[in-house]
Amino acid sequence: MKTHTLSNDAVDLVYDVHGPLPPTDGRRPLVLIGQPMDASGFTALVAQFPDRTVVTYDPRGLGRSVRKDGRTDHDPDSQAADVHALIAELDAGPVDLFGSSGGAVTALALVAAHPDDVHTLVAHEPPLIAVVPDAEAAERARARVRDVYQAKGSNAGMAAFIAQTSWQGEYTDAYFDQPVPDPAAFGMPSEDDGTRGDPLLSDASWPVSSYRIDPAALAAAPTRVVIAVGEESAGVFTGRTSVATAELLGQQPAVFPSHHVGFIGGEYGHAGKPEEFGARLREVLDGG
Repeated sequence: MKTHTLSNDAVDLVYDVHGPLPPTDGRRPLVLIGQPMDASGFTALVAQFPDRTVVTYDPRGLGRSVRKDGRTDHDPDSQAADVHALIAELDAGPVDLFGSSGGAVTALALVAAHPDDVHTLVAHEPPLIAVVPDAEAAERARARVRDVYQAKGSNAGMAAFIAQTSWQGEYTDAYFDQPVPDPAAFGMPSEDDGTRGDPLLSDASWPVSSYRIDPAALAAAPTRVVIAVGEESAGVFTGRTSVATAELLGQQPAVFPSHHVGFIGGEYGHAGKPEEFGARLREVLDGG
């Protein structure tokens, strides 16, 4: 692995290249992007592709990528511009791209804006509020997580987030009538650590979940776009957004093993099935 920095007026963007560049076998580089997760979350998935050149990066303002634009919000169009610059820097496009969660939203924005950058996009569980029928209630549920986080800190906010993302079906009165769970229910302390800068629990990433994709631009792009969903995500928010996004694009989602981050290893405490996930990603990238 070699680590590089791509600098411009807005950010020092840090990325890692696993394998030779340009690839010696003539295959396209495989770029993995997350949001708000940085490159460290892809360690187990990178290991499933020892035969390919894989590129990971830290989105602006996350991990090692230091922002210079004076902003704290995470905007898919700005993120897409960063990934476009990264692909140009690699000088090996078009690439294959796997986007996870907010990274899937960035990837959809990238393909709409720069359709020649990506050969095949696998967009795994994009959390797009606008595509679900209970969008207004979903925004209210999102705001409740933010409000709990601002009032009580990270542990309480995470408990509220887990409750939101594990809720089955639409956000009805039954959801809002239930109390926010105590962090102890998930093995977390109840104390407030005093921090309020978490991009997942604050409203800094609201532009991601509020993003509206451009189906016409995606349909016109030469990119093969595949919306993917975890088999354990049926009925929960990101499972529902994945199905709705796929329908909006005239397709059925490709089903992957495990959950929303099914590619992670046990070192993160909520292990997925990285070996099975990697095999399925390879299959989909190869056209299956």
